[in-house]
Amino acid sequence: MVLPSPNLDDRRFQQFVDDAKRYIQRRAPEWTDHNVSDPGVTLVETVAHMADQIVYRLNRVPDKNYLAFLDLLGITLFPPSAARADITFWLSAPQDQPVLLPAGTEVATERTEAEEPVVFATEADLTLISCTLRHVLVQHGGETAADRTHDVAEGVDVNCFSDAPRPGDCVLFGLSAAVPHCVVMLELDSRVDGVGVDPRQPPLVWEAWTADGWTACEVDEDNTGGLNRPGEVLLHIPGGHVLSRTGRQEAGWLRCRVVEPAQDQPFYTSSPTLRAADGFTIGGTTRAVHAQVVRDEALGESTGLPGQRLQLAQPPVVADDPPLLLQVAEGDGWSDWQVVPHLAASGPDERHVTLDAATGEIAFGPSVREPNGEMRQYGAVPPKGAVIRARRYRTGGGREGNVARHSVKVLRSSVPYVSRVDNREAATGGVDGETIEEAKVRAPVTLRAQDRAVTLRDYEELARRAAPETARITCLEAEPEEHGAYAVRVLVVPDAVPDPGGRLRFEQLVPGDALLERVTRYLDDRRLIGTRLAVGPPYYQGVTVVATLHAFRGVETDRVRRQATDALYRHLDPLVGGAHGKGWRFGHPVQAGEVFAVLQRVPGVELVDEVQLYPADPLTGKRGDATDRIDLDKPALVFSFDHRVRVIGG
Repeated sequence: MVLPSPNLDDRRFQQFVDDAKRYIQRRAPEWTDHNVSDPGVTLVETVAHMADQIVYRLNRVPDKNYLAFLDLLGITLFPPSAARADITFWLSAPQDQPVLLPAGTEVATERTEAEEPVVFATEADLTLISCTLRHVLVQHGGETAADRTHDVAEGVDVNCFSDAPRPGDCVLFGLSAAVPHCVVMLELDSRVDGVGVDPRQPPLVWEAWTADGWTACEVDEDNTGGLNRPGEVLLHIPGGHVLSRTGRQEAGWLRCRVVEPAQDQPFYTSSPTLRAADGFTIGGTTRAVHAQVVRDEALGESTGLPGQRLQLAQPPVVADDPPLLLQVAEGDGWSDWQVVPHLAASGPDERHVTLDAATGEIAFGPSVREPNGEMRQYGAVPPKGAVIRARRYRTGGGREGNVARHSVKVLRSSVPYVSRVDNREAATGGVDGETIEEAKVRAPVTLRAQDRAVTLRDYEELARRAAPETARITCLEAEPEEHGAYAVRVLVVPDAVPDPGGRLRFEQLVPGDALLERVTRYLDDRRLIGTRLAVGPPYYQGVTVVATLHAFRGVETDRVRRQATDALYRHLDPLVGGAHGKGWRFGHPVQAGEVFAVLQRVPGVELVDEVQLYPADPLTGKRGDATDRIDLDKPALVFSFDHRVRVIGG
């Protein structure tokens, strides 16, 4: 908690006026008219107003001193974080030559009457490599792959798998080139059904050969029904795709492999066939960041004195590696200066500077008098009159970059042959910069913990520092039977942008391995010896609400049903749900009475007739029996799963 700030003078305007009137009664009893219409009282109120302003400024002194103390302790504001998203660039048609999208290619959301576009820039070059399909191989189980390229070219029906397909059977497609980060379309022609499977969920996986072995491909579209009918398959190829040799043929290999069917999922009774096949590159995906690049910004000239400070024109600086490329004109060229966290270990000849990313202030090393009387220079000093420039840095960031999926549609940079762009998943990681009030709250915790995790709150604060882009982090005592003695459990809930209507998909609430590893590594260096650490996601309890409502006479029932469904998704939301709109409390039960109140507040609802709660598994979709209360364990959060609302007109 923030230390209480003393109120040096707690009097306000009306108190000044009342004190003045009492003084007038003692000193000038003949002045009897104290109403606001009296000119003298008007003068009194004018002076009281001025005194109130002076007292207000006087009471700001403790805040100023508090911030000065924070600065002496080295506590600075956290800069904003930039959101990132995978952007897919789609070609207008297959190309014979590679198409290069240079780093810094800009894309954006659409401009509306109420909102400006949100601009993203690619972080690395992306080459859309042209390819063709050259080889088709069939492999049954662990047997040697058989080359069926000639048969497919002649239009002969080729069995993709064994006559009686079994897990492990696969058909391989050899591309003329490795196509990392590209989108490949396979056009397949089949004339005989591989009967027995659900065409919407065939027991197949698509994989690409990488330096680490077979890696799963993301399937964007597959209208072949499990290779049962003519159609196209759109595959997003992983970044490690390489050329390799299979069946005496070198190619960039893809394969479609039969896997064990899920429970209650039908399986092949006969093999699907392949009569014709073709493949080509139709797009590519790369990472983009919500930031704009500033280049060659002139900052001024060196004074030749230690401790010089310069200001960037477009703060804040968002995370990059390095965050700033600073150059100083020396002789006939430019010398690079390195941004370091501090100058305590910098020698007098090392070209080091510090950067406050939130304010954009650059500081050169100071000259400090040592206890023995000698002056020591921390970091080099540029020659007097030398021109200083910011060669490159990124500016932007903030929560506005967390845009929903399929919202980045505008290509701002001109790139030949690219017809459209799209973000197939929502952008995440955007966090607003820390405010002064938030820094005041953080400062006492930081001083108490001293970068060590002892209490549960210490673990939470340090985890937030390691991953500020997360939506929620909580720390609980772990069960000794599950995690061992002296264990703490850190639960991480990633930030997620809902789809239209406020719907969250379950996969959005599962933190990535890189995020969990970063938090684990940061806390592991700061935990006490002997303390066990378990970092992971919470358990999500799916809940399905089935409700019957009565609407007022003349009210549109479809509108009431939509609003009631949206209210349920909003209330039973792990990020913004709950009674206070700050996320469902860990371990808080779901009760029918609470849901009754939420539905009754929906405009147009006259009566909530019935509410039933069903526990559900978000992964399998299976539901339990109807109940009035669903209890949650301490490390559990609620997840809305397919609510059903029936509205009866008045």
